[in-house]
Amino acid sequence: MINTHLVYPNLLLNLTHMNSPKKLLIISHSCITSVNQQFYAEVERQTNWKLIIITPSNWNNQYSSKINPERWSAYKGQLLSIPVWKPGNIPLHIYRSIFIPLFQKLQPDAIFVRQEPYAAVAAQVYLANRLSIQKPIGFFTWQNIFKKYPFPFQQTQNFVLQESCYAFSGSYSANEVLKQKGYHSNSVILPAGIDLDIYFPQPESKNLKSQLCPTQDKVIIGYMGRIVEEKGLKTLLNALKKVEHLPWHLVIVGSGSFETEFDTITNELQLTNRVNCVGYVPHSEAPSYLSAFDLLVIPSETRSNWKEQFGRVIIEAIACGTPVLGSDSGEIPHLIQATGGGLTFSEGQPESLAEQLKHLILNPSLRLQLTEQGRVSVSQKYTNTSLATKFHETIECIIEK
Repeated sequence: MINTHLVYPNLLLNLTHMNSPKKLLIISHSCITSVNQQFYAEVERQTNWKLIIITPSNWNNQYSSKINPERWSAYKGQLLSIPVWKPGNIPLHIYRSIFIPLFQKLQPDAIFVRQEPYAAVAAQVYLANRLSIQKPIGFFTWQNIFKKYPFPFQQTQNFVLQESCYAFSGSYSANEVLKQKGYHSNSVILPAGIDLDIYFPQPESKNLKSQLCPTQDKVIIGYMGRIVEEKGLKTLLNALKKVEHLPWHLVIVGSGSFETEFDTITNELQLTNRVNCVGYVPHSEAPSYLSAFDLLVIPSETRSNWKEQFGRVIIEAIACGTPVLGSDSGEIPHLIQATGGGLTFSEGQPESLAEQLKHLILNPSLRLQLTEQGRVSVSQKYTNTSLATKFHETIECIIEK
């Protein structure tokens, strides 16, 4: 009898490797917040992969408050926390580790750095991989404006682009910028996703609607986001003045540095009694407000150093049964076209915005049509389920090459 273990040892080793679960190492500062691990929990659910997430053990949020790592209940993989220098600084933070011994111990099949290619931590992880296990490695980018960086960030970016086996872009425009930077390898568009168990038409929205606007025959126009100048709120108010004869009521959800000026402009245009500024609301309450709106307006305006990267609230609103009216800044028109869940207008142009507002205010059947076709598209393209599939299939192809 032939002992196949002796005759075909390499074949048996290869078969064992093929049947063993793949191991993916993820470096992500945002995963210190448990909800950001939800996406990777979905990857685990769809595959038999072993996931290891490395995240900072110390981090400061945008309000300079210290936060600590927490685990998302559905995520079953390893969650390793390592101290960082410059906690809270996304492009400059680095881990207090050389990573090489850890990489040699973990022996992942691939590495994913959820970070821009010019970031210090990207260089740190990529260099450790180059000097040790040399596994397939990739990154993520939201950057949708082409920039050249000073030393050493330009050199860091060039090194990361050269070493990368794959990349994920959060938007069409970010993918175009990546090509401008000279990266032409495996680049896959991976937008933000939502959980349809959270974002859906909320039954309690009728009660909230009456609280936001006691007059039942008014169309509630909603805005949800930062109250800052580049979000185009001045243009929105000027557009609403042009259609003040129509039955509408504006609800503003959010806070920011433009609040005082927003109130001043509202008073000057004599629109105070038709505007309700709610202020900040917890993220968990967002679906109720989005469901209560009859339409959502995203009037963002491009600046020399900023344009809308995605507009996650667009797909959140559509999933909640609310059509969207957005400017043509950054990714907004691409997202609205891709979902079919809304209309667009020329950014910074009150006349253009007023014309589209008129269509939507006076045409409830159009609002319903946009909502219905948008919800189908969001459920197919912008859920964690569909995006997790795209994510792991991309990496699996790279591993198996």
